[in-house]
Amino acid sequence: MSYELNEKRFLDELEKELAIDSVTGQYHELQDYLVKEIEDLGFKTTTLHKGGIIADIGGEGNPLLITAHGDTIGMMVRHINDDGTIKVCKVGGLYAYHTERENVRVHTRSGKVFTGCVQRKNASVHVTENELNEEVANFDTNSFVVLDEDVSSADDVRKLGIDIGDYVAIEPRFTYSNGYIKSHYIDDKALVAVLMELLADVKEGKITLNRKVYLYISFYEEIGHGGSFIPDDVKDFLAIDIACIGPEQTSSEHKVSVFCKDSRFPYNLDMTRELEEAGKKAGADYVPDIFTPHYGTDADPALVAGYDIRHAAIGPGTRASHGYERTHIDGIKNTYKLLAQYVSE
Repeated sequence: MSYELNEKRFLDELEKELAIDSVTGQYHELQDYLVKEIEDLGFKTTTLHKGGIIADIGGEGNPLLITAHGDTIGMMVRHINDDGTIKVCKVGGLYAYHTERENVRVHTRSGKVFTGCVQRKNASVHVTENELNEEVANFDTNSFVVLDEDVSSADDVRKLGIDIGDYVAIEPRFTYSNGYIKSHYIDDKALVAVLMELLADVKEGKITLNRKVYLYISFYEEIGHGGSFIPDDVKDFLAIDIACIGPEQTSSEHKVSVFCKDSRFPYNLDMTRELEEAGKKAGADYVPDIFTPHYGTDADPALVAGYDIRHAAIGPGTRASHGYERTHIDGIKNTYKLLAQYVSE
């Protein structure tokens, strides 16, 4: 049987999630939104004390946990400069050059949000020496947030309510054209939206689960401990995350990748083979791939934490990970086909 993604519903959900900033640790708003969405579909949720959502979506026996992460990379206010610009530090694997000239939102403790832009200290080509133009962007030395406010001193900024530790999120810049999805934070909100599609189809009776299935939305994947806690009865852990495209990768924006290994561990051989078989049965266009030297999923920390589980991962080919990312609706559809087949065999 071939399971089809509801394209419009998926894109609507993705756009809503992208509009909610959720840099790692800044989970409350997105968590509240997703809890309501999941419970409106009739599924019970449990929230983790540290942040995270677990939903038991039905089925019996041999429990499977499927995860996608709602947290994103981003920044935090590190220092307020004397001229009213803001020095930031990264949260997660963010390089400064991916943020240059991007619009950002600064989230204060009071809940007020200020807009701004990441700029070079010497941003104007006409009045900057060549050697400065050739420097690599660096949050410590030459890249700062410039607020869209009339500020010229550190005191001016503090009077707005901005302080050390405030989160700074990049505006996603979501676009959809000719099947291509472009945005910051496709990693991993596109896959959270895929899980919401799975929930909708289970609710509507289009998918009958072949085993007990939990869905887990984590909010700490980008710093490595999202999957360090899971329900005790879980036997298998399947992470749904982006498959990074590169010169030696088989991943394609039009296909779903079955992960064989990442920078931490090989994935469980038996479970990986099961996923490949599910891909064949579903008619999903899939490829095997390996992701090193800077990649891991939320399934990995569960093994480190000592859980006796099998773990595996799948996801759509995605270009420019942790930058202005791009994938194609075909890759999303193939990911959904494989996932739906795997939980309904």
